[in-house]
Amino acid sequence: MTARKPSAAKKNEPPRAKTFALALGGGGARGLAHIAVIEALDELGLRPVAIAGTSIGAAVGAAYAAGMTGKAMRRYVTTLAHNRPDVWSRLMRARGAAFSQMFTTAFGNPMVLDAEKFSAAFLPPDLPENFTDLGIPLQIIAADLYGRDEVVFTDGPLRPAIAASMAVPGLLRPVEIDGRILVDGGAVNPLPFDRLRGTADIVIAVDASIGPVAPRGVPDPWETLFSTLQVMGHTIVTAKLKAGPPDLVLRPNVGVFRMLDFFQASAILRAAEPIKAELADKLGALLANAA
Repeated sequence: MTARKPSAAKKNEPPRAKTFALALGGGGARGLAHIAVIEALDELGLRPVAIAGTSIGAAVGAAYAAGMTGKAMRRYVTTLAHNRPDVWSRLMRARGAAFSQMFTTAFGNPMVLDAEKFSAAFLPPDLPENFTDLGIPLQIIAADLYGRDEVVFTDGPLRPAIAASMAVPGLLRPVEIDGRILVDGGAVNPLPFDRLRGTADIVIAVDASIGPVAPRGVPDPWETLFSTLQVMGHTIVTAKLKAGPPDLVLRPNVGVFRMLDFFQASAILRAAEPIKAELADKLGALLANAA
């Protein structure tokens, strides 16, 4: 039997362009470094075919999937950070309860923020209401507090999903969706690259979760809580990386900043600037090798 020769059309077809997917992890204010990665992709003229995000990574990922450029995100967050009175006003409106209700409601602590009000106050106003209106498929990770497992949102209302993913215990009130009580996705999947396997040829994960590592004495209760959450998240990510790492892990050098250093947005983005060259070199090599 004679082997069939490939058709001329197939033989002359250009090779298929390789694709990549992007996972954006948590880290509080340090997660603003994700914006530098998006700026780099914009400069390279590259876009992922899928995105997965946890906590602040969910918010940045949603803005990116909606078509917002890295430069537009930078302008948005730095403008906010440079207007402290406006930020404090938005925070006051996002409180879970008024001071007058402090001792009369189940969530009466006036310092605890309502996650959905918080998201409404700080997310870009042009963000669509539904996942179906996004230009890139997006997965948002939250944690089911009583089900003790991971919840992945891929459709339906977008803003409540982001709010749930960002509901940091002790800071933001849990979000109830479809009868489930949801908290920060970092409790179960701080860097959700595993959710992107099979969606693209290459999976990139951006890990901005590592916080201050130098001893600073005994921290206050808030810092202790956030640092403990960070230790837990780091343990989960380390185990996931050992089990099966993504093709590329990027770690912006923003560890000097604390979880709530949002007023340091400009400094965080300056510190993250070198990640652009690293991304260009390493992703370029991966795309070339994969071709």
